[in-house]
Amino acid sequence: MPVSPTLAEDLAAAIADLYEAAQGTIIQRIRDALAADIESPLWLELKARSIGDLQAAIEAVITALRLDASGAIHRAVAEAYDRGQQAAVAELGALTIGQAAAAASAVPAAAAVDRLANALIADTGPVHLRILRQTMDVYREVVAHASSAPLLGVQTRRQAAQTALDRFTARGVTGFIDRAGRSWDMRSYVEMATRSVVGQAAVNAHTDRLGAAGVELVMVSEAPEECPLCRRWEGKILARDGAPGAREVRLEHATEDGRMVTVDIAGSLPEARADGLFHPNCRHDLRAYLPGLTKRPPKPAGRGTYEDTQRQRYYERQIRRWKREADGAMDEQKAATALAKVRRYQERIRELVAETGLPRKRHREQLNDSR
Repeated sequence: MPVSPTLAEDLAAAIADLYEAAQGTIIQRIRDALAADIESPLWLELKARSIGDLQAAIEAVITALRLDASGAIHRAVAEAYDRGQQAAVAELGALTIGQAAAAASAVPAAAAVDRLANALIADTGPVHLRILRQTMDVYREVVAHASSAPLLGVQTRRQAAQTALDRFTARGVTGFIDRAGRSWDMRSYVEMATRSVVGQAAVNAHTDRLGAAGVELVMVSEAPEECPLCRRWEGKILARDGAPGAREVRLEHATEDGRMVTVDIAGSLPEARADGLFHPNCRHDLRAYLPGLTKRPPKPAGRGTYEDTQRQRYYERQIRRWKREADGAMDEQKAATALAKVRRYQERIRELVAETGLPRKRHREQLNDSR
């Protein structure tokens, strides 16, 4: 069967869920620390004394997150690689190009899996330091704001603390910059980085297995809701490896001895990937190309546009944002207001799905507070 980064996207979502759950736990720790003795005239002094306890509690959450995430990343990359190899075996068997090819020995995976997993762990390492630094800065900011506002006659201490805390829960842990200079919140950054790596593992395993069976050309599918980054590669034939650049070659027909066919190669797979193909959330897949035999696949029926998919993702982020605000609420009225916003954005997603036919991804609307 063809391979696509989507083959392993559920693995990336599971790792992002760990970070979302940890963030929710941290928000609750801050909320509880702020709410304790909030009516006491000694509140500011008590908060100053207890800041070490809060930091220790947050560090414990981060330590557990680091251990969980490291193991989960290794398992996810290994599973993605295995899925890619299985997809290649299924495809080779379906193409009936010989039992020997279909049953080719598995490509050794341990080194490739360790390399990809360790790179991802290193890439997400700074996340843990930023979680601690930013949450402690937020706590100090909230305490300072809540202490000064009542003196100015603006808000009660509880209202001031809630207002300042809301700014944090609305955005979550932020400030993660990718290689393209784009800024991400924590969950989105982790999921983007993980999707990229597990998708790469699945595609690499698939193409390595094809190479072991003597298949050196692949074809990119047509895809619905495609984005401008990868549109130019749709339906193109690529060299599995090798030099970049388009070229026309003469190759022997896959099943007819002595018959030569002309094949237009658009470039190499590494070249296409560097140009944006198989970016996180890419919907394209890759299949073996057999000269004279493989036909360009038809474009699937559209389910809305690329812009529709981005609108859906915006709604998902808003649902998670308002759920975080409900978690950080210091009174029932505030929690009820936040949950009303959640229901409003859920309704917008239902309308979008009904209008376009896009699948609803409920797991992307969850905070996963199981930790």
